[in-house]
Amino acid sequence: MNEIAKVKKINHGKKPKYTMLTMGCQLNENDSEKLCGMLEAMGYQKTEKQEEADIAVFNTCCVRENAEDKLFGKLGELKRLKQEKGIIIAIGGCMMQEKHITDKIKESYPFVDILFGTHTLHKFPENLLKALEEKKKIEDIIDIDGEIHEGLPIKRDSNIKASVTIMNGCNNFCSYCIVPYVRGRERSREPRNILQEVEELGRQGYQEITLLGQNVNSYLRVEREKGITFEEYQGINSFATLLKAINKIDGIQRIRFVSPHPKDFTDDVIDAIASSDKVCKLVHLPLQSGNTKVLKEMNRKYTKEQYLQLVEKMKTRIPNLTLSTDIIVGFPGETDEEFEDTLDVVRKVKFEQVYMFLYSRRIGTPGDKMQNQIPEEEKHRRFNKLKALVESQIEDNNQKYVGTVQKVLVEGESKNNQALLTGRTDSNKVVIFEGGKSLIGKVIDLKIVSEHMWYLKGETK
Repeated sequence: MNEIAKVKKINHGKKPKYTMLTMGCQLNENDSEKLCGMLEAMGYQKTEKQEEADIAVFNTCCVRENAEDKLFGKLGELKRLKQEKGIIIAIGGCMMQEKHITDKIKESYPFVDILFGTHTLHKFPENLLKALEEKKKIEDIIDIDGEIHEGLPIKRDSNIKASVTIMNGCNNFCSYCIVPYVRGRERSREPRNILQEVEELGRQGYQEITLLGQNVNSYLRVEREKGITFEEYQGINSFATLLKAINKIDGIQRIRFVSPHPKDFTDDVIDAIASSDKVCKLVHLPLQSGNTKVLKEMNRKYTKEQYLQLVEKMKTRIPNLTLSTDIIVGFPGETDEEFEDTLDVVRKVKFEQVYMFLYSRRIGTPGDKMQNQIPEEEKHRRFNKLKALVESQIEDNNQKYVGTVQKVLVEGESKNNQALLTGRTDSNKVVIFEGGKSLIGKVIDLKIVSEHMWYLKGETK
């Protein structure tokens, strides 16, 4: 990128610094790693102290309302730094694809320098160069579906675990979700590019990769259905064949993926998980609601019964399967009886992890226009009921680990006690244990000696 070299020349000898605030999902985190890579290629150094920064970058999420409140609060704090030292403020990500948000920023926070969308992330160096040289506001947001751009610099947060985006966009249009409107339609990366990226990660010593997409298990589906040309590299023409190909790559010890859709868990995907020894047997299977009527209004394309049948099929065919899920509480029109169906599914499946969310209205979605919105106090009452059930199940689930030997990827020192190390099991359980720093980055056997709700205690054999 010519712009990267030009900004680096401007920064020569200055040692400028940047801050990065990331909101939202792992796809956003992966985008932020690319932004960090571009910034560092342009001569910037990362800092956690806002007062030291010459540029503040926000990578936003629009799935829930509290992300907006967080962004506007941070912008208010930055006004002083803008006045005192002329800090450059750049805001990108999903929120910038919402016109009412960009309008509010331009009206209430006119000191923001750069606005860029999900489809123009690759042009960040070009936009920064314009802001530096021309001293004018830059807005680079397009509504059409963006192309996939390969070869962007990347600065990963870890040297043990890495995420790899395999596709962008979503075609599902769940009625509560803004993602298809801000990320665009499904577009898959070429198999060759994905495999080359994972192979390079293996050579660099990464132990675990997570494959990312809004609807990850529909990889290459649109291309096949619409006859869009792609290179069938090493026989990869689906998510199942991609999993099998990545499973053969040297160096990588573990493969995870998020976020899949139950309707796309075809038999070949289930068989690929079962037969691929590196693919973790914790599978994320978003439920959202356990009631068939609510699921239909959510446009989820499956019933309560079909979901439970899929769970049984997967448990039968995948040894040692554990499941995690997403649940939305208080979708418009959800009755107490319909919410009880969600609790019923949770009791039957016994999820390893449950990510629980209060329904949040998103402007531009069908759910926002529904008349029968649930009062906030009722959402919180149901949420607390679900939380109590989930926590009782976690306690029961944890007991099955005590006395067993688990393979744990050692990730580093415990955040709460630097004398201890921390790692994760195949089922993503946090394990705390005593051990030497030389174990960091390795997969080791640990005997689980006790459970403590949110983590397990282990001992080296």
